[in-house]
Amino acid sequence: MKTRSVLLGGGAVLAMIVIVPHGLAQGSQGKPPAIYWMTAETTAGLMGGMAAPAGGRGAGGMNMGSMLGGLLGGRGGSGGASRPPSYSHLLHFQLGTAQKPAGAPAAEHVPPQGLQTGTLPLDSPRPARNTEPSDPTEYARQMGKPKGRMLIYWGCGEHAPVGQPVIIDFANLTAGKVPAGLTTGSLPTMTPPSASAHASYGEWPNARSEVMVPSTGKLAGAHVVRGNYTPQMQFAIAPDQDFLPPIVLDSQEAASSGAVPLAWRSIAGAKAWLASTMGATKKGDVVLWTSSSSQIMAMTLDFVPQDAIPGLIQKGTLLPGTATQCTVPAEVAKAGEGAMLRMVALGGEANFSAPARPKNAPANWQPDWIAKLRVKSTYGGLLGMDMAAMMGGRN
Repeated sequence: MKTRSVLLGGGAVLAMIVIVPHGLAQGSQGKPPAIYWMTAETTAGLMGGMAAPAGGRGAGGMNMGSMLGGLLGGRGGSGGASRPPSYSHLLHFQLGTAQKPAGAPAAEHVPPQGLQTGTLPLDSPRPARNTEPSDPTEYARQMGKPKGRMLIYWGCGEHAPVGQPVIIDFANLTAGKVPAGLTTGSLPTMTPPSASAHASYGEWPNARSEVMVPSTGKLAGAHVVRGNYTPQMQFAIAPDQDFLPPIVLDSQEAASSGAVPLAWRSIAGAKAWLASTMGATKKGDVVLWTSSSSQIMAMTLDFVPQDAIPGLIQKGTLLPGTATQCTVPAEVAKAGEGAMLRMVALGGEANFSAPARPKNAPANWQPDWIAKLRVKSTYGGLLGMDMAAMMGGRN
């Protein structure tokens, strides 16, 4: 399992019925399987109102009312009733195989009608051109001498513990001077299919398809993935194993101490949480904070392997899936004016193959294809912003 340090970033357990196409029942010994990753995200908050209308294209559906509704996170005005939060559904499909097509690569994902997108083409992007200078001296000249500082805080609580923040002066760090107290905290990462790792590769969304998934879109139902460089994949997602619900903040108003208690609603299927903020001081220093009880430089949380989640929760790196509150320390809220708040709820992961992996499978057993579905819910907004008060107590 590979790890890396993350400086600035970025579901429910699924039980899918695998329909094995004729001729794929025994698997292909020694031939690398086709690998398909599906990432499903529910996003709420500041950008939660960007979902397109049902069946719509482009970035339609965004207006000031929906953005303010997203920032409210489901809260009504003072004394008013709650209203549903504004949120979006995002999908990312990645297909990698060892096969090369006879002609131009072509593949597509046929989702159920309830997704409201129609067939989604998997485009094979051209390799990106490397525009970075090959001469390290020229590269350093273009970058210039790094300036500024980064203040790192971590942990939930009214006040930051003694020893925080750890301060990184970028100029000193470049000169090899590591600040006292700095650790190299890291999170396990996952490596999806990519154009560089596979002979053929396709992904969605892409330049050919501008379809956006409506907030009412559903993954539940039968799916088919097919093309001229992949075996046909067929699987079905059950109704209770769809997108995670949106994150809804019930409270994030600053306390008299300056700390900001966060309270949110529980999400069925959430396995772990991470809250984080990023702001800046009047002097221009960057201020980072995470809810982790240990020092990690992670502005947000990407997916981590499922088997790593229990250990990360035990160490306090991630909050448990049952968590519903965490307080941003006063020192963080006061230092990072206008800080952005980011919250991530990791859901479960499902892995499928054709044929299904048998019990006591030999070490060299390989299926014809494998598919992985990952699900999470995210929230982005301004730390401590009372949108209800800004709107004069209106619903």
